[in-house]
Amino acid sequence: MKRSIYNKWFTAPLLLVFSVFFIVPTVISFFFSLTVWNFSEYRFVGLYNFKTFFSEYSLNIGIKNTLIYGTLTSGLKVVFALALAILLTSPIKTKNLIRSIVYFPNLVSTVAAGITFSSFMHPTKGLFNMFLAKIGVEGPDWLGNPSIALFSVIAVDLWKGLGTATVIYIAGLMAIPETYYEAASIDGASKLQRFKSITLPLVRGSMNSVITLSFISGIRQFELIWTMTQGGPGFATDTLASIIYKQYASGFFGLSTAGNIVLFVLIVFLVFPLYRFIINKEVDL
Repeated sequence: MKRSIYNKWFTAPLLLVFSVFFIVPTVISFFFSLTVWNFSEYRFVGLYNFKTFFSEYSLNIGIKNTLIYGTLTSGLKVVFALALAILLTSPIKTKNLIRSIVYFPNLVSTVAAGITFSSFMHPTKGLFNMFLAKIGVEGPDWLGNPSIALFSVIAVDLWKGLGTATVIYIAGLMAIPETYYEAASIDGASKLQRFKSITLPLVRGSMNSVITLSFISGIRQFELIWTMTQGGPGFATDTLASIIYKQYASGFFGLSTAGNIVLFVLIVFLVFPLYRFIINKEVDL
């Protein structure tokens, strides 16, 4: 009995901090999403903010772009990071150097990366198009063409976040006992068979972490999009995070709060089922 009471008191400070900094602000946000408010007064309007949010194209396009951004950044990191991790755990002489190079982008601030690649992707003076011109290819307007602008930002996000995903995979690969591969080799299994039967199932835990973390990061991404395109051209790269910021900066506080609630609900209803699905696929060592 005493031990049970001790455990409760031990967790009380954590619960207090969680309540003050998460539960209370969340409840307050739900309330103010139903109002038109400023810093001195508010007026209750019910679901008007949500109705406006879902009826205006300039607002609800952010949901589509957010899903595209989160899905592509997560999926690409899962594939490319796994390939890099397998390479960097193989017996190659320069693997430590390559590991440093792969992880380096993670040390660069997101804002700095966005500004740098914005200049690289300039349609006339950018490094990318200048290189393409040297080989006789006319480069596109990476950030000014609505058809490819979002994918250009996604490519930069992939470059920036690939290092973290690779490190997670490397940790998972190094935890697989070498005896499994030795036994498979004795049985005559090829490299592809060993990958499918040993590596892929046993690295599932690391893969799940990469999927979950990169998907949440993609859905919540703001800094990179804002520094590279500010949601443009038009609304081509607007995500929920950038739309929320724009509405708040314009003084539409109730609408921006409703956008925050939409983002919160989107994360909850996508990430939790996704996590429960992928966690059931894990294989214990």
